[in-house]
Amino acid sequence: MDGATEQAQGVRAGRSGAVTGQPAPWHALAVLVALILAAFTFNTAENLPVGLLELISESVRVSLSAVGLLVTGYGVTVAVASVPLAHFVRAVPRRHVLTGLLAALVVSSLGAALATSYWLLLVARLLTALAQALFWAVMGPVAVGLFAPEFRGRVVGALSVAGSLALVLGVPAGTWLGQQSDWQVPVATLAALGLLSLVTIAVLLPTSRPEEEPAAYGTSPEVRRFATVLVAGALSATGAFTGYTYIVKFLGDVSGFSPSTVSVLFVAFGVACLVGVGITGALLDRFPQSALTTAVATQAVGMLGLYSAGTDPVAAVVFLTLMGGALGPVFMATQNAMLHCAPGRTDIALAANSGSYNAGIAAGAALGGLILPWAGVRDTFLAGGLLTLGACAVLLGGRLQRPGPESTKS
Repeated sequence: MDGATEQAQGVRAGRSGAVTGQPAPWHALAVLVALILAAFTFNTAENLPVGLLELISESVRVSLSAVGLLVTGYGVTVAVASVPLAHFVRAVPRRHVLTGLLAALVVSSLGAALATSYWLLLVARLLTALAQALFWAVMGPVAVGLFAPEFRGRVVGALSVAGSLALVLGVPAGTWLGQQSDWQVPVATLAALGLLSLVTIAVLLPTSRPEEEPAAYGTSPEVRRFATVLVAGALSATGAFTGYTYIVKFLGDVSGFSPSTVSVLFVAFGVACLVGVGITGALLDRFPQSALTTAVATQAVGMLGLYSAGTDPVAAVVFLTLMGGALGPVFMATQNAMLHCAPGRTDIALAANSGSYNAGIAAGAALGGLILPWAGVRDTFLAGGLLTLGACAVLLGGRLQRPGPESTKS
């Protein structure tokens, strides 16, 4: 992360003075790295079934659509549980919450790797989803609160890199490892990564009251902007996962790529996502609204391009790259907006954002599963692209209701 030493030196002592238990600079960096690793692990766990779709289907003897429901069920759980869980633990010190969530990740990953039936696998996935539902709400305020306010956008960007790395490294590596051995091996590996984060956070993160943390409240509370971001994020996620859940089948059946080439394209998709996060992160503090709108519009172009020209391998790669370059930045920009426009506590706002986004993931995976047998995998990208255009319309409508120059206040 650029300027990491400078950022560590900029750790602030609180909103207006010292906060008991504020970590030392190197502790702050170590905790941030542990949070990045945890975010990487959670995002890999969420998306890994996409790469292991056929392997899991054959192993537990269910259809591809049923395996797709592992993504749907995951998203529904996060969507439903995020805000209630955030309210339930709102007074619990964040160190205790995070260690509990990471312990759940370790146990659920091991449970999924040892599952002997589809239903046991589904239960393990839902436990992971419950942990992730609260993790994204708690992790953001903790991470940005470790550093001075002027580094907030960079910290959000660093955390978002973890999600991109899950697509660049986690899912492709897990897919390859599953193909070389069994799908259970990469799933069990997630438990080891979660354990490493768990130990680091349990040892180094101080215990403090949540409401006293530096990033506990939004900098520019605005209910209308809050609602606009929630709706646009949910529509964008629905559109993305209507197609992305079945991208392996699309690249094979429509674009004509071999299985080995599809694995390479997964890496290219993730690299594009990582590049998109890097570019967006650099602009996020200066142009928060434009960054979000541009990312959503790019996703729409990528999905509709895959639908219209995906039969041509070169065009498929181009539009797949555009879609990948937008997927990570969309969620990053919505999370950043919540840290500014939250009408109350930022953890509750982030929980609402994570919940709405994951509701979109669940709806998209389900919608794609309905379209798949009825119209074919190509039309999943048409539906997804049109839904993403709807997200663009929501954002543009919100901008028209708030005339004025671009501001660093979301």
